[in-house]
Amino acid sequence: MYPPRFAYEAPRSLDQAQALLAEYGDEAKVLAGGQSLVPLLKLRFAAPAMLVDINNVPDLEYHRTASDGSLRVGALCRHADLERSTLLAQFPVMASAAPLVADPVVRHRGTLVGSVCHADPQGDWSAVLLALDASIVAVGPEGRRTIPMAEFVLGPFTPALRPGEIAIEAVIPPPQHQPAGSYFKLERRVGDFATAGAAVAVEMDGSRVTRAGIALTGVGTLGTRATAAEEVLTGHELTDGSIAEAADAAAESASPQSDHRGSAQFKRHVVRTFVSRALHRVLDAPAGKAA
Repeated sequence: MYPPRFAYEAPRSLDQAQALLAEYGDEAKVLAGGQSLVPLLKLRFAAPAMLVDINNVPDLEYHRTASDGSLRVGALCRHADLERSTLLAQFPVMASAAPLVADPVVRHRGTLVGSVCHADPQGDWSAVLLALDASIVAVGPEGRRTIPMAEFVLGPFTPALRPGEIAIEAVIPPPQHQPAGSYFKLERRVGDFATAGAAVAVEMDGSRVTRAGIALTGVGTLGTRATAAEEVLTGHELTDGSIAEAADAAAESASPQSDHRGSAQFKRHVVRTFVSRALHRVLDAPAGKAA
């Protein structure tokens, strides 16, 4: 199916992009990687009057470590760039997730920031950034603002961007202790949406968990933060018992729906298994090594 007709502009600055968004309002869509937007256009689930292609806007393709130790990911940084990056050594859950996003074709063009802005409940990066307490930087008519990831997704396919705003950067805070973690997802075939997934990001001081972030994919209308599971772990020794308790709490925090991918009970079981598997990797890792 062909998409409906639309106007197209490729501005060469953020100011030009913002002017186009101001002119067209809700009738405009921003195009970065396009791996989520273009299929929606072809299916006619989206019919914008204007596409604002930001690929010619300079200085948005970066991912780098800032002076405060945080990781900054620009709006045009591709999934494949992160998949190959050595900077993710300090963010093991991101390193684990990067090769699992969709398929190689999508990873070559799609972007982390674009994926998060798409706000698909089955999107991988939203759960990962939620587990890491990340934030999104947006610029718009009222200037620049930073939006915590916990507040960025208002509902399915609804980011917290105001009219005329463009998300330009994701900011991931630096770990304070030894980082560890993994991302697991169940998919029917490579490149499919997640039936269920879990992002687990912990920081360790010896065998004690100083910080825990656990977020779930595909088991709710929003990205689900498993706060009860995090509380089980934070400030305590990581043991087989605490892992089992945290995995149970994570499964209870999920709100899956039964569908053609599986029953709600099955999806909770997947969450429990993935959280347990990720935490056991941490427990079994050699001392001082990220897992």
